[in-house]
Amino acid sequence: MKPGRLAVRLGSMIATLMVCVWQAGAAAQHDHPNATTTIDKAATNALVQVVREATRRFQDPAVALAENYVPSFGCVSGSSEGQMGIHFVNFRNVFDNLLDPANPEILLYEPLPNNRYRLTGADYLVLAAPWNDANQGNPPQLMGQLFHFFEAPNRFGLPEFYTLHVWAWKDNPQGTFANWNPNVSCDAYNPQ
Repeated sequence: MKPGRLAVRLGSMIATLMVCVWQAGAAAQHDHPNATTTIDKAATNALVQVVREATRRFQDPAVALAENYVPSFGCVSGSSEGQMGIHFVNFRNVFDNLLDPANPEILLYEPLPNNRYRLTGADYLVLAAPWNDANQGNPPQLMGQLFHFFEAPNRFGLPEFYTLHVWAWKDNPQGTFANWNPNVSCDAYNPQ
């Protein structure tokens, strides 16, 4: 699919999904005033579907490399929280100070044996200082999901930043938008 058509299709999908989320929320609150879980699930599912559509082609890491995504930071693991995996970073997207679900700043991969990779999700990232300057200090969000804040110094060597992981291709028992995923493993990581 051509990039222009993909953008139009994604834009249409986002609009349709947001209407569905709004209608589900309105119906849930009308029937059950405290039914926020229905709204949250609808919003989660809507964002995950948008991310899957936008990243489907990156299941082949060669496509990611061809579109200027560069493996960075090794295989990121936590002490007990789980792993993030390998970040394929598009630095042009990182520094443009824009959030677009169709153009993630980072693709997340789990290393597999024999130097293969499995796409697990996407990571949306903006640097805190330019974001705050341009948005009067309002924290970033994507389709209603608030970003996590990382202070500096940090393990990535970045200035303070906001990030939102979307585990669209691998289940995460800690939540679809948690930073760490205990279902991801770095055991097969073999840097060469």
